[in-house]
Amino acid sequence: MTSTAALPLIATDFLPLPRFRSGKVREVYDLGNSLLLIATDRISAFDCVLPTPIPDKGRVLTALSAFWFDRLGHLTPHHLLSCDPADFPAEVQPYADQLAGRTMLVRKTTPLPVECVARGYLAGSGWKEYHRTGQVCGVALPPGLREADRLPEPLFTPATKAAVGHDENISFAQMADRLGRDLAGRLRELTLTLYTTAAEYALARGLILCDTKFEFGIDPDGCLLWIDEALTPDSSRYWDAVTYAPGRSPASFDKQFVRDYLETLTWDKRPPAPPLPEAIVEATRRRYWETYHRLTRP
Repeated sequence: MTSTAALPLIATDFLPLPRFRSGKVREVYDLGNSLLLIATDRISAFDCVLPTPIPDKGRVLTALSAFWFDRLGHLTPHHLLSCDPADFPAEVQPYADQLAGRTMLVRKTTPLPVECVARGYLAGSGWKEYHRTGQVCGVALPPGLREADRLPEPLFTPATKAAVGHDENISFAQMADRLGRDLAGRLRELTLTLYTTAAEYALARGLILCDTKFEFGIDPDGCLLWIDEALTPDSSRYWDAVTYAPGRSPASFDKQFVRDYLETLTWDKRPPAPPLPEAIVEATRRRYWETYHRLTRP
């Protein structure tokens, strides 16, 4: 995959398929026993979709998800069937050029109502909570840790999935009450195994995987599958290992760059969101591509 910018894809209303769901970034279409997941170039921040797309963003999200599903597929079954437009239904073949590189054909599942978050470093909301309480999502940590410090061991911190607004962190006990202790324990084990394996791989390529979130679903046969996206800059926080230094917020390769820009404005973080200047758009696009190239190089 090259980084030559294509025209950004913002909407998919041209497709002659029943829409299953429309998210902040992805459009999902129902094919019966499977789904078509299309990653647009939309970008969201502070729970608002911005009016300015990031060219190629959907292509990077799809390519990285496919890469990670393939690389870590020996650890757990996943929902990805194909990214080849030739495998997509006949109705969308006339639109293959628009869908190529940003679309996944996946198994349909019943998504579990939790996000499975793994944290390896003290950052973001976790740092804010630790600074205030000495804990992260109810887990007590040693005193004296600095922002961006590596945690003594990776933490599993589940959250509810909110249709609108912010997700809400919950305890493992609350998760077990919702899903059952056996399934909750399996999800915790899978999340930490996927995170630690991916983090070791990323570090060998100069990237620190600070934290990430996973989603899982149950297919019609009762099988637990890893679903949605996989370790992308939208679902993960990546840092440059060379410039990493605890005690401050490291430069990241995710959309935190856009959030940081928005924090300099007087915007109240409610719709409508402000447009992004061209320089921010291009710098964000470069960060997404650099993440992809670093992680997928031989």
